[in-house]
Amino acid sequence: MASAKLLLLVATSVLSCGVILADYAPMTLTIVNNCPYPVWPGIQANSGHDVLEGGGFFLPALSHRSFAAPAHPWSGRIWARTGCTGAGEQLHCATGDCGGRLQCAGLGGAAPATLAQVSLHHGNDQTSYGVSVVDGFNVGLSVTPHEGRGNCPVLACRKNLTETCPSELQLRTPAGSVVACKSGCEAFRTDELCCRNMYNSPRTCRSSKYSEFFKRECPQAFTYAHDSPSLTHECAAPRELKVIFCH
Repeated sequence: MASAKLLLLVATSVLSCGVILADYAPMTLTIVNNCPYPVWPGIQANSGHDVLEGGGFFLPALSHRSFAAPAHPWSGRIWARTGCTGAGEQLHCATGDCGGRLQCAGLGGAAPATLAQVSLHHGNDQTSYGVSVVDGFNVGLSVTPHEGRGNCPVLACRKNLTETCPSELQLRTPAGSVVACKSGCEAFRTDELCCRNMYNSPRTCRSSKYSEFFKRECPQAFTYAHDSPSLTHECAAPRELKVIFCH
């Protein structure tokens, strides 16, 4: 997916150089479902990093799940799968599906899906995080650090963009309900909108009327591959990082 380019890869680079890494202060990752319906969070680690919580699980409405973050550099993405049906390890979702599995086990989610992008314990125990709608939108979310040092803002795309999504970007169920909002890339598959081939650079990859729709609604989010969010942060050693859906 295009938004994979936005993930911070500092931890991966350090590992590839063969540097021995010290353990860092304990950190908790908490995923909160504030939606009035169940979601199935998906977690995809960057290449070479640990798969957390099997890569996915069920989370009832108005509930949360907390687990220990790795005590070493880690980076990846977290998203919500919605409208899911299945039994056992088989799970098929209207949005964010990862190959028909309950536990994504390293697989990414199908677009469109709102992404939380996270990089833990890089540099001087820095935690970087952000919200991306480069691959479209399915649920609002926020990323909230607790007890970190430095500049640690809440970053979010809270609005329900399915209510205002342009018709050409709408993903509908067979019954006609809008369940997600596609990116321009997902809807039209052009090199220009997908920032690929000759458009794959900061100079040639530009905003479009479709990414500008997302930026108006969610100025803190990444909206195309070489976008910059409206808030920057330098957050060291938070005790907890929360990803909150429908918030």
